[in-house]
Amino acid sequence: MKLLIDMIKLREAMVRDPGQLLPEAYFYPGPIINGLKSVRELVTFRFTCRKCEEAPCIAVCPADALEKDMEGVISRHTNLCISCKSCVTICPFGTMMSDFFKHHCDKALFHDLRDDDDLRRFVALSPPGTVSMVETDELPGEFIFRLNEKVLVREYPYVAEKE
Repeated sequence: MKLLIDMIKLREAMVRDPGQLLPEAYFYPGPIINGLKSVRELVTFRFTCRKCEEAPCIAVCPADALEKDMEGVISRHTNLCISCKSCVTICPFGTMMSDFFKHHCDKALFHDLRDDDDLRRFVALSPPGTVSMVETDELPGEFIFRLNEKVLVREYPYVAEKE
């Protein structure tokens, strides 16, 4: 069983009711631990970010908290980030979101979404129609991508035009 988070429907739900309490899952996303990452932040950087060659968000960060990996995916070192939001202001595409920097003690937090009971609880706490349990795997043709072994996301990825 896997969790499918429909980022498109989730954004729509956030616009309809901006004050609603959303469950949030946090991960240590890779072998280099640079702080917990929210699902929305990981998905945004991996799929939505334009991966600018001369990334202005990295250049403007006064704390050197942003970096690119070998695939051009931005990563934010949460332990270095001072939440100044300079990157939010300078991003020409609006990819950086100021809510990445908020710390919500009142949210239902899930720390890795690997347990089936946690997956079901996450679905129950999410806005209707935004998160579901599925038996499938990654389906790029349907814009469903793997975030980790238990979490899939539906998102329209940014694809650079070929010259």
